[in-house]
Amino acid sequence: MRVALGQLPVSSDPSVNLDRVREAASDAAAKGAQLAVFPEGTQVRFSADLRAAAEPLDGPFGRELADIARSTGVAIVAGVFESAPDGRVYNTTVGYDGSGRLAAVYRKIHLFDALGHRESDDIAPGDEVIIAELAGLRVGFMTCYDVRFPELARALAAGGAELLVLPAAWAAGQFKEEHWVTLVRARAIENTVWVAAAGQVPDPAERPTRAPTGVGRSMLVDPMGVVRLDLGPSAGVAVGEVDTELTRSVRAALPCLAGMRPDILPVARPAPAVRV
Repeated sequence: MRVALGQLPVSSDPSVNLDRVREAASDAAAKGAQLAVFPEGTQVRFSADLRAAAEPLDGPFGRELADIARSTGVAIVAGVFESAPDGRVYNTTVGYDGSGRLAAVYRKIHLFDALGHRESDDIAPGDEVIIAELAGLRVGFMTCYDVRFPELARALAAGGAELLVLPAAWAAGQFKEEHWVTLVRARAIENTVWVAAAGQVPDPAERPTRAPTGVGRSMLVDPMGVVRLDLGPSAGVAVGEVDTELTRSVRAALPCLAGMRPDILPVARPAPAVRV
């Protein structure tokens, strides 16, 4: 299966972001992709008023994402914001199949309350582990800061995910980019699974009045930890092959999942909440 990474600048104007997704998805389709992964918060940049921007999943932004998937025939994974019951919003990753059907809704579990940031001031945490079928693969969902929590990736892999998608808006900072590359590769290696991580890059039209929201470095990593794609710091679309036969051969040689000990380490148990 061919997967595209859409490394986009994200505007404070959702209509601008939809145009960028539409153009990138068309590019991905022309390159033979069946699935395109876009960044966390594709709907609107984090410096915007997230409560004002939040929409129901069947609102205008969601309907347009579904239409892009349907018109291009490419399954779409992207980050949006929806209202939470307590007045905050959910940082949600949605997945639409190539017919435009909403196939997955993952609300970010681990919130970035670290390094001087408090995502939880505005974002409510989700509580479900999500696996869904997209483009013929079982896809497990993670978002940005989730990559620092290996138990989530393990639950997804143990639950049968063949590909982990990881939309992100990974902020710059001391050692941060090194952490990102190391963590994405580690989640692939320790779970012998493909990882498709797509990040934001700064929007030149919004600087310097608005802070950049991501370092880029979108990557496709194979089950041995080999980086098959790395988009660096600039906007763009790249397409790579997810080969499940390679996964099988790697797991035959490195049976990490088969060697789990859930009788001793409960964290190794498969995902309890799976949506397919």
